[in-house]
Amino acid sequence: MRLPRVAVLLALVVPATIVAAPGASAVIGGSVSTHAPWAVRMLVDGRGECTGTAISRDWVISASHCFFEQAEAIADARIEFRVGRLDQRRGTPVHPVPGSRQGSADADMMLIKVPPMDVTPAKLPGSGPVRPGRIVRQYGWGATCQGDENACQSDVLKQSDLRVLPTRDRRCAGFAVPGGSDFCTTGVTGIPAGGDSGGPVMGTGSTADTLVGVFDTSDRATIAGAGDVFGQAAWIRRIVGG
Repeated sequence: MRLPRVAVLLALVVPATIVAAPGASAVIGGSVSTHAPWAVRMLVDGRGECTGTAISRDWVISASHCFFEQAEAIADARIEFRVGRLDQRRGTPVHPVPGSRQGSADADMMLIKVPPMDVTPAKLPGSGPVRPGRIVRQYGWGATCQGDENACQSDVLKQSDLRVLPTRDRRCAGFAVPGGSDFCTTGVTGIPAGGDSGGPVMGTGSTADTLVGVFDTSDRATIAGAGDVFGQAAWIRRIVGG
């Protein structure tokens, strides 16, 4: 992943995050995942860049800022996804269908069509946005350290539990605003960091395979922001179909 490029794009795509969180977002702390059939690793030029989620057999969702470099779109030919395994080195490589990318006009989210994947896709939420106090779980192959995040990208998928905060909470300043497209969380068992951008934020318990958020930024210490998937569900279904 190229952190300077991501920082530039966060300023362009989600300007509210630059006050408190000057980078894109991996898992510092947390634990190694044992179940995440829908998790997708994104590479650019063969290097780990971001994380994503399979939401059907031929569509991946990730963060829009992952697909730009110095404000220029990254060519489809440079992008590869690894799917089907929790160890990214053993995942099946798939490539974007050229020209298929569709970005949300309201959130830091990108839909990318790929050839059919042999995966179990995540479910979309059907009962409303996540509520304050709820525990959600974030997944990613990103950095496991602070400092040089390129030097500590994880080969195995990691996860951390987060608690959803009210957007009016003063800790959420710079990560989410009332009525906006993101929700704000605080770390319980870890925090996402560089390389986790675009990765799944899932429900827990009976909703463990339901995608409730797309991770987009954190302060690498206690607070993280994610795009609210319920708020974008109509757009997602219109593009993906069904």
